[in-house]
Amino acid sequence: MANFDILEDLKWRGAINQETDEKGLRDYLAKHDDLALYCGTDPTGDSLHIGHLIPFMILKRFQLAGYKPVIIIGGATGSIGDPSGRSTERVLQSEETIKHNEEALTAQMVKLFGTENFRIVNNRDWLGKMTLLEFLRDYGKLFQVNNMLNKEVVASRLENGISFTEFSYQILQAIDFYILNRDHGVQMEIGGADQWGNITAGIDLIHRLEGADRPAFGLTIPLMLKADGTKFGKSAGGAVWLDPEKTSPYEFYQFWINQDDRDVIKYLKYFTFLSHEEIDALEEKVKTEPWKREAQKRLAEEVTKFVHGEEGLKEAQTVTEALFSGNVKDLTTKQVEIALAKAPSAESGAEKKNLVDFLVDTKIESSKRQAREDVNNGAIYVNGDRIQDTDFEVDPAAAFDGKFVIIRKGKKKYTLVHIKG
Repeated sequence: MANFDILEDLKWRGAINQETDEKGLRDYLAKHDDLALYCGTDPTGDSLHIGHLIPFMILKRFQLAGYKPVIIIGGATGSIGDPSGRSTERVLQSEETIKHNEEALTAQMVKLFGTENFRIVNNRDWLGKMTLLEFLRDYGKLFQVNNMLNKEVVASRLENGISFTEFSYQILQAIDFYILNRDHGVQMEIGGADQWGNITAGIDLIHRLEGADRPAFGLTIPLMLKADGTKFGKSAGGAVWLDPEKTSPYEFYQFWINQDDRDVIKYLKYFTFLSHEEIDALEEKVKTEPWKREAQKRLAEEVTKFVHGEEGLKEAQTVTEALFSGNVKDLTTKQVEIALAKAPSAESGAEKKNLVDFLVDTKIESSKRQAREDVNNGAIYVNGDRIQDTDFEVDPAAAFDGKFVIIRKGKKKYTLVHIKG
């Protein structure tokens, strides 16, 4: 990796918003191969979503380039709440909830980063042991209130008000960087664009306590916007989570495969580890053969594999292919539940029923006449089989453990009928 320029690669990928000292960082990288850098996340939930993933993708790139990533799970800072990106105070969580979230996020990070050349730390280990007097004497004395008020994240909250608790957050995050720099040899912090003030506060603290020559750098990631100007990271149904119990690998895969042509190359650069040459080739495909959606397929494959592994990718592709081809009979009951979770649904009893009556009773068809016409025309499929016999009996116990009957009308209109009984 000696000839690999990580900073130029990040620029090409559109992944750098601001740097505190680009020349100093370049000089450091030219002379040292031991750069350690960190990013933090507070345990405000028990899973990251893809919006949270943005800075961690940069951390992963540094890891792949041979550098040493460190992740802070903010057990202490998560107890009080980061004011960044908020217009109101956070609701404080219980200690039990925070502990549960810490464990869940740690497991997610190990899955993404492995266990070699990587460390996870918890700022509760140092901030939790600090007395109030130590905080005020050793650190509070070094921060000017007028400077803190000028930080964007604080200034934006002054009109509606900000508690002293959230106001002090930037001091705690600065202490994190200082402790990691002093005790763990961490020279750089990365974060989202809204973390600039917190990052620079940490660098200022390091230089005040360890000297102006102490290597300490900061880098922020641009706010990622979609081509329509809206913020990246949400689907129509809400957040896209990394936890497969919250967002299934199939739903995760579908999110990526449905990206706009105008966004897909940007996301390939940012969220995959494909080479410049591979991405340039896919960009050409978007221009010349957009209907093939090769770039979207590759994006979905790469990100799903990174987050959910080969097994999760295979699951997502199996469900996708079954729905696309109509061959749903090979899906498991669980896969059906996941695949058609957002499809129109209906309910029916467990008894066998004439197909025409079944279609009308579940309101899939508006009338028996329309139902007979669609059956005769070959537009109705039951559990993947085309049925053209109006005397056919639907047997709810015939498939999917008796829990579901899948009705397809036409090429793509699925209804998941839940069997009650």
